[in-house]
Amino acid sequence: MAPGNSKTLAKFIVVTLGMFGFGFALVPFYYKICEVTGINAGAEQSLAKNTQVDTSRWVRLEFDANTNAGLPWQFKPELRSMKVHPGQLVQVEYEVTNTSNQALVGQAVPSYGPARAAGFFRKIECFCFTPQTLAAGETRRMPVLFVLDPGMDRDVHTVTLSYTFFNTETKAQAVSEQDQPHG
Repeated sequence: MAPGNSKTLAKFIVVTLGMFGFGFALVPFYYKICEVTGINAGAEQSLAKNTQVDTSRWVRLEFDANTNAGLPWQFKPELRSMKVHPGQLVQVEYEVTNTSNQALVGQAVPSYGPARAAGFFRKIECFCFTPQTLAAGETRRMPVLFVLDPGMDRDVHTVTLSYTFFNTETKAQAVSEQDQPHG
């Protein structure tokens, strides 16, 4: 191989491993953010009971579902949208099906639009808190229980909750294979 080609290949491998490592680090990073901010600390149950519902306004919620290319799952929200009052306790469900012929583990990572709405989205129960194992061909309905904080900016009229499932097994296997010496 020509010297220029081997340098280019080495750079390509480093960039690829860096991108892969970043993707693999997203799940523990999400857990650390939840730990630091106290999102999963259990205080949300009392929040839901003590929150005043703001009946003077409506917020349109839109729901989205995605999987990364390495996860052969079909994933969708049961509802595409709904209107709620801030402070109202809301439960929605997502449906996921493992279309492969083997059990797989996936982890959902949420995102919000607009981004500033994330600070006002109080999840009480969510499948995104833990990895999900689905058997080959299994279909599961998974709830999300939450409250939109009534302190949310009044100029926010639509909030999108989007989840992306990542295949955690593939990433873990690929990283351990990288650590193995190649002969």
